[in-house]
Amino acid sequence: MENHTQPEQELEKHDELNTEIPKGQSEEPSETPAKEEIDPLKKLQDELAEAKDKYVRLYAEFDNFRRRSAKEKLELVQSANEQLLKALLPVADDFERAEKSFKDRTDKEAEGFVLIQNKFKKTLDLYGLKSIDTSVGSAFDTDLHEAITQVPAPEEKLKGKIMDTVEKGYLLHDKVIRFAKVVVGS
Repeated sequence: MENHTQPEQELEKHDELNTEIPKGQSEEPSETPAKEEIDPLKKLQDELAEAKDKYVRLYAEFDNFRRRSAKEKLELVQSANEQLLKALLPVADDFERAEKSFKDRTDKEAEGFVLIQNKFKKTLDLYGLKSIDTSVGSAFDTDLHEAITQVPAPEEKLKGKIMDTVEKGYLLHDKVIRFAKVVVGS
């Protein structure tokens, strides 16, 4: 008897396999033509939405490119003279050293020298060059100053403060182009 039930089960499985619907066909033949047809209005609306999305993305990308290009041009113009100004810094240092030696003199040569020095400083200021504050007692800032050496501070309040300036530092449009070389109290 057990042998008789197995062929019946196999026949049922075979019937189930034969009753499967092939791909692409539905069980209800009346609905087939309606599902295959896509509404042309819906299709056009989808295409329009896709075109609008592409347009908005392209416009945003172009706007970002335009802003980035303008920023790069501005930075290029601001730093275009950086190499020239770096080359002129030793001349500014020489003017300051000479000013110290002419300090006691009041003749016309000293007056002419001071006029030339002031004109030179104004020209450097015009192009955005500023000197870094290194007055005695001001705070030591590693972003602006370079410590050459440390000396014992005469007072407790001068510890960690600038004691002397060896070489002035300069900023070009708030960017350090030469660090101030200073002596710090310890």
